[in-house]
Amino acid sequence: MVTYNGERYLTEQIESILDQLGSRDELVISDDGSKDHTLELIRKYQEKDQRIRLFQGPGRGIKKNVEHALCQTRGRYIFLADQDDIWMPQKTEKVLEAFEKQNATVVIHDAQVFEGIDPENIVMESFFQFRNSGAGVWKNLVKNSYIGCCMAFRQELKEIILPIPNQIEMHDQWIGILGDYAAGKSCFLSKPLLLYRRHGDNNSSMKHYGIGKMLRNRLRFFCCFFIRIVQIRQKRHGFLGNFKKNNG
Repeated sequence: MVTYNGERYLTEQIESILDQLGSRDELVISDDGSKDHTLELIRKYQEKDQRIRLFQGPGRGIKKNVEHALCQTRGRYIFLADQDDIWMPQKTEKVLEAFEKQNATVVIHDAQVFEGIDPENIVMESFFQFRNSGAGVWKNLVKNSYIGCCMAFRQELKEIILPIPNQIEMHDQWIGILGDYAAGKSCFLSKPLLLYRRHGDNNSSMKHYGIGKMLRNRLRFFCCFFIRIVQIRQKRHGFLGNFKKNNG
């Protein structure tokens, strides 16, 4: 999880995550210089629960804070989390089941969208339907349908996706497309397993850009992607060898 001035909604999210973690799991939080009571709130939880590991972020925005958090993770499976959403019960169970049954590298599940402070105020039943979500490198190069807060992936993918280039807009498209390219096994679960909170302060996955900025973003992304796949091909045998060894 990455945080920044998130005290207003953070309690609900932390509790929804901790309720689903096992004794050997961890909640890695990278805070990017919060000025409100976010750190105080996290430390109160940390005093009671040793599964929480708190780190100071690099202070370079959400994308690099995500990268910093990923560098601290130790578990076999990595679940991305925003500070203001709510995990539905059985989220971890259903996602882990998909990893094992479908031998997926990346799992993305659907979400319901609610407005403000009331989780029952559902304004959208399916984020997948809104984004026309689905796997595929070229599909998602043209129009991103990955949703960061709904993504989980295997630890082995870190060596492919990191570092996240400065030039790209966000991390979710980068992780999803490289997951599809490197191992070809992204799994989209149509079941909603997260309540996505829409409010005035969040970095929304629902915003739209003008055509000029959209084209510039896609061109920068494609250039970074092309450079990375050249690097991947140079060490592809080592990555796929480790993946097959660790995952049968």
